[in-house]
Parts: sequence; structure tokens; C-alpha cells
Amino acid sequence: MTSADHETSLSTYLQQAVDLATQNVALGGGPFAAVVVTADGHVHAGVNRVTRDNDPTAHAEVVAIRAAASATANFDLTGAVLYASCEPCPMCLASALWARIGHVYFAADRHGAAAAGFDDALFYEYFNGARPDLMPVTRGDVPTSDLPFQAWGAFAGRKDY
Repeated sequence: MTSADHETSLSTYLQQAVDLATQNVALGGGPFAAVVVTADGHVHAGVNRVTRDNDPTAHAEVVAIRAAASATANFDLTGAVLYASCEPCPMCLASALWARIGHVYFAADRHGAAAAGFDDALFYEYFNGARPDLMPVTRGDVPTSDLPFQAWGAFAGRKDY
């Protein structure tokens, strides 16, 4: 792909994400959308469905990743690119990492989202260690805590990921 082709693709898919996000607002959803372009060139879109589905994990990026994984019948999206209307939150970035997405591009940033009333910036502070009070996470001492991992290691039919 030439540099010009890359710029055209980048612009096209980012604009598609922005357009979908704007349309989603009119349909009662959040102002976020994402497009996953898999290595074979297929396009899988997702819009924010948090309030529509009462699912706090139904961010546009996660919805698009789920669509791509379902369509390809593979949880490994190596070679795919994620285009988002806004900078992905930490959950969405982690989802892209787990999906093995190769690159993420975004249009608006977290500061624009914060100005619109979304608290992504607060979550970035939490993961940077600046706000541990937001949600304490504590390990409990359970003597059998390694049993699931032992079972996994011994399971001949496991599919590593």
C-alpha cells in the first residue's frame, strides 16, 4: 500500500466511524463508533450500545471487535486495524490488545470526550496509578486459587490464546 493509499484508507475509515457515531446519537445511542478492517479487507462496524443494551461493556470498539471475531470465526484478529471515532478508553484498548489488533487510529481524543461529559480521563488516571481510591482491587488468599490453571494446563483440548 502506498502512502497515499494509506492516507485515503485512514481518512475513509475514520470518517465512516465519525458518521456512524453521529447517526448513533440520533438513534438514542452514545456518540461513539468504530470500524475494524480485517486483514482480508472486510469491514466490521460497531456503535456504542451501552444505554441501548444496558451493557457497560458495549462500547463501539468492543462491539466492532465482537462483530469481526464472529464474522471471521476467530478471536485472533492479527493484521486487523481498528478505526474509532474517539480515542479508545482503557477497556477498549485492552480489548484490541486481546484481539491482537495491529493498529488503532482515532479521530476525537479523550479530552473531547471529557468535555462532553464522559469520564474516560478518570479511568486513565486510575490505570496510571493516580486514583487507586476509585476502585480498590485486592487479592484474597484462597489455597486453591491455582487449581483452575492446573486444570487448564492438563486439559488436552485447550485452545491457547
